[in-house]
Amino acid sequence: MNATEVLRIVDAIHRDKHINKEIVFEGIEAALVSALKKYHGEEKIVEVSIDRQTGKVAATCDGEQLDSEEVVGRIGAQTAKQVMIQKIREAERDALYDEYEELQGQMVSGIIQRYEGAAATVTLGNVEAILPRSEQIPGETHHANERVRATVYEVRKAGSRVKVILSRRAPQLVQRLFEQEIPEIADGVIEIRAMAREPGYRSKVAVSSSDTRVDCVGACVGVRGNRIKNIVDELGGERIDIVRWDDNLEVFIPHALSPAEVEQVILCRILGRAIVLVREDQLSLAIGRRGQNVRLASKLSGWDIEIMTQDELAESIDRAVEGYSAIEGVEKELAEKLVEEGFLSYDDLSIIEPDDLMAMGGLTEEQAAAIVEQAESRAEEAEAAATEARKQKKERERLAAIEAERTEVEAQKAADAKLMAGPEEPAPVEEPPAEETT
Repeated sequence: MNATEVLRIVDAIHRDKHINKEIVFEGIEAALVSALKKYHGEEKIVEVSIDRQTGKVAATCDGEQLDSEEVVGRIGAQTAKQVMIQKIREAERDALYDEYEELQGQMVSGIIQRYEGAAATVTLGNVEAILPRSEQIPGETHHANERVRATVYEVRKAGSRVKVILSRRAPQLVQRLFEQEIPEIADGVIEIRAMAREPGYRSKVAVSSSDTRVDCVGACVGVRGNRIKNIVDELGGERIDIVRWDDNLEVFIPHALSPAEVEQVILCRILGRAIVLVREDQLSLAIGRRGQNVRLASKLSGWDIEIMTQDELAESIDRAVEGYSAIEGVEKELAEKLVEEGFLSYDDLSIIEPDDLMAMGGLTEEQAAAIVEQAESRAEEAEAAATEARKQKKERERLAAIEAERTEVEAQKAADAKLMAGPEEPAPVEEPPAEETT
């Protein structure tokens, strides 16, 4: 192997394996060092360098110059080959790792090759990736040779291979589909400002437009809903709400809670909570099935949202003022200030920052600490009482179920006994007395 062959080998590996030439040169140098140490002794100090321009090899052993033909000749050729192959494999793995590390959060497309348990193996061209059951959309099914789109969720080195984990549950998948289906987003005219997702069920996407002539919501929906329909179909029928972004939370939170109609938004900035008032007929719609609508709106806005009616808020305020006033050191005026800031329970008061409480009531640090301590104690008592109430309710329900079952069994037994006794004999009919003749 002469200098020309060295350059040819480096160039071929670079082109075929897409590995940086410097990495290949370093691999060959390490391979030659290993081979020479086996020949001259492991304790020897061996150094090998290859000229990057000419391919000429120079080597020393304990400072003594070695013959270049000896270095690249037959001595240790097999060992050098094994080391070089190993180095090339490591370099190939590192190149793949770097490639997919940069793709984390991006959408890729591949072909499902097979299933191992509930996990699908997906071919992405130069690597086999895994789509585990935990990262598949609930309820969806795939089959072999099906093309699937997913985001790169995790990349890690596993020995000489690169392990790529895909996800169809990550919110980034929805964002990438929007970027693919809606040209205005790819062009930067429309921007996705926030996103919240419960995979397989519902997503909320907040968008804004940098061009007043472009309706951000209408553009995302498309003519007759064709754009959003393509995204929904890709996600297996997952419902997607597109809402208009607004920097004003009192405007944005009602958008986030759509399709429910909101009457008023009260921001409690110390707690990071928004109390949203709705009409009685909008309460269930605002909360959503199993709390889904309000939960997604909270994630979208970044605020803890509490849905109430006007009557519920008034009742909570009265109860909170009365409860706070019962705490030693809390005057009615301070209790009302706390309620105005959104503190409506002992739990809320137990997590207040002492500095905030001191500023609101003109209190000393000791007074504030005493109030917080009392609030924590009362919160624990209230939680214990609520737990006991739930236990009693469950016990009442259990006893009611047992009683209902006993009644049903007795009724069945009575019906069975009646059936076994046979039909009742009809009562004898008395004949009218015969008329007397004269």
